[in-house]
Amino acid sequence: MFKFTQRLKRSNNQSVFLPDLCTIRMVFVVIIIAQLFAFILVLNPDRNLSIHWVQLSLVSLFIQWCALTSSAVLCVLRNTLGQFTDAFAGFLSYMIILIIIYVISELTYYALAVPAWEYIHQSRLSFVTHNLLIGALISGPVLRYFYIQHQWKLKVTAESKARFAALQARIHPHFLFNSLNTIASLTRSHPEQAETAVENLADLFRISLRDNEKPHTLKEECGLCQRYIEIEKLRLGDRLRVDWQIAYLPDDALLPPLTLQPLLENAIYHGIEPLADGGTILVKGELVKNKLLQKQIVITISNPVPKDHKQHGNRMALENIQQRLTSFYNNKSHIEINDNNANFTLSLTFPYITRYEDPDRR
Repeated sequence: MFKFTQRLKRSNNQSVFLPDLCTIRMVFVVIIIAQLFAFILVLNPDRNLSIHWVQLSLVSLFIQWCALTSSAVLCVLRNTLGQFTDAFAGFLSYMIILIIIYVISELTYYALAVPAWEYIHQSRLSFVTHNLLIGALISGPVLRYFYIQHQWKLKVTAESKARFAALQARIHPHFLFNSLNTIASLTRSHPEQAETAVENLADLFRISLRDNEKPHTLKEECGLCQRYIEIEKLRLGDRLRVDWQIAYLPDDALLPPLTLQPLLENAIYHGIEPLADGGTILVKGELVKNKLLQKQIVITISNPVPKDHKQHGNRMALENIQQRLTSFYNNKSHIEINDNNANFTLSLTFPYITRYEDPDRR
C-alpha cells in the first residue's frame, strides 16, 4: 500500500494539469462552451420553434448547473489533485464530474417534471444514464485537452530554461575574461576603480546565477544595467556613451531578470565596439496606454552601427528574451527591430504589472 501511494504522489516542482477554473476568463469560457453544447442538443428542424425555446431554456439551465458546479468543485480541489500524478488526478477529475452530473440529474428528475421537456418523458434510469453518457463523452476529451495544453507549456518552459542556460554559458566566459583583464590592469594604477568593478561584477553574477523565474522590478533591472555599463566603460573608455531617458518609467514594474542587460551587451559588442570612435547608446523608456487603455511599458535601445553593416547581434539571446517575455506576460509582449545603415533600434513592449501572477490567472 505504501509503494502504491508513493507512485500516486507528484514531485514538488510540478503542477496539476488542470487550469485554474476560478478565474473570470475560465468561467466565461465554461459558460460559452456549455451554452453552445445546449444549442447543439436541442437543434432539431422538425419541431415547432416555440418548443425549441422552451427546451433550450431547460437544457441550458441543466447543462450550466453541471458545468459550473464541476468547475467550482475542481477549482476547490485543484491543490489537492496537484499532489497526485497527472493520470490519477485526471481519473479523479473524471469521476468527480460524472458524480456531479449524476447528482444533478437525480435532483432534476424529481424537481423539474415539466411536460415540455422531452427528457422527463423518459424513465429515471434512462434519463440519468443518458446524461451520464453525454457527460462521459464530453468531459473525457476536455480533460485530455487540458493535459495536452499543460504538457505543451511544460515543454516550452523547459526549452526556455535550456536556452537560457546555454546563453549564460556562452556569454559569461567572454564577459568575465574581459572584465578580469580590465580589473587586473586597474589594480595598481586605480585600485578604487578596480574595487568598484569587482563589486559590480559580483552583483551581475549574483543576479544571473539566481532563479531566473523570479521577477524583479524595473528599478533593479536598470540598476543592474548601469553597473554593467560601468564595467564596460572601464574597457572602452570615452568610446562608450549611454544616454538614459528613463526618468518617467515606473520603478515598481515587474519583468524577468536579465531582460535589458543582454540587449545592451548586444548593442556594445555589435554596434559600439566595431566603431573606431565608438558611439552613444540611447535607452529611452515611456509608459503608454494601448487601444484597450491598458498600461504598457515601451523601452527602446538604439545604437549606431558601422557603415553598410547589419547588426544581427546574438539571435539566440533575442529569441530567448522573446520566449521568456511571452511566457511571463502570457503573449502580451513583443519585440520590434529596425535595422538600417546608420542605426540599430530595438523596441521592447510589455504590460505594466506590479504583482506577479501565474500566466493562467492573467
